[in-house]
Amino acid sequence: MRTKIVVGNWKMNNTIAESTKLASELLAQLGEGFSGCEVGIAPTFPALQPVGALLENGPVHLVAQNCHYENDGAYTGEVSARMLKAVGCAYVIIGHSERRQYFGETNATVNLRVKKALSEGLKVIMCVGETLEEREAGVTGAVVSSQVREGLEGIDDISDLVIAYEPVWAIGTGKTASSAQAEEVHDLIRTVLVKLYGESVASAIRIQYGGSVKPSNAVELFAMPNIDGGLIGGASLNAADFAAIVNAAR
Repeated sequence: MRTKIVVGNWKMNNTIAESTKLASELLAQLGEGFSGCEVGIAPTFPALQPVGALLENGPVHLVAQNCHYENDGAYTGEVSARMLKAVGCAYVIIGHSERRQYFGETNATVNLRVKKALSEGLKVIMCVGETLEEREAGVTGAVVSSQVREGLEGIDDISDLVIAYEPVWAIGTGKTASSAQAEEVHDLIRTVLVKLYGESVASAIRIQYGGSVKPSNAVELFAMPNIDGGLIGGASLNAADFAAIVNAAR
């Protein structure tokens, strides 16, 4: 039985003070002795250390929103996996659609980042998903399959990997794939993993859904057999809403 995993991606929101306030509110909402679901939050880089101090030794993981594929060097504006590990991150999100759309991320650079993060002891949430144009053209399966295959090229051990399926057309738009639509792509992803790594490995890998998940639709989405939690954007900026989504996963 795969343990559900719910991660809040705060994107480029909140100052350090606002981030620590939100993290404290979330911990209060979840309560002491929380169990039954793996949870993480991904604040901005400046807030990682102070938020991490609040989360230390607790049930909520510190997650980073991106990392570079080199340890150090002349890469202005970038942060390395070993730096994230040193500040207390357990997970890093790689290949988010916004990184692909706005910052030139490709399947090849996603692959480099995934390899580096795993080698430094970080767990990885690798994002895949199609645009509206690709869905309407009927190439969702081909696009998502290639993102999975190329993102994992040359990686033998994926035990520390989570895949997040995020239909680009449903991120920040208020639109959500129906539970059946989401399940169809999650099932496709697991089928690709079976071909790459075998049934036993593929059945253990968690696949999150990330596309305008809200308290009102979380229960239905998380009830699908291949949807193992969510990568939450806007709703994670409200402690009560995020806690409700976590409780739906539990």
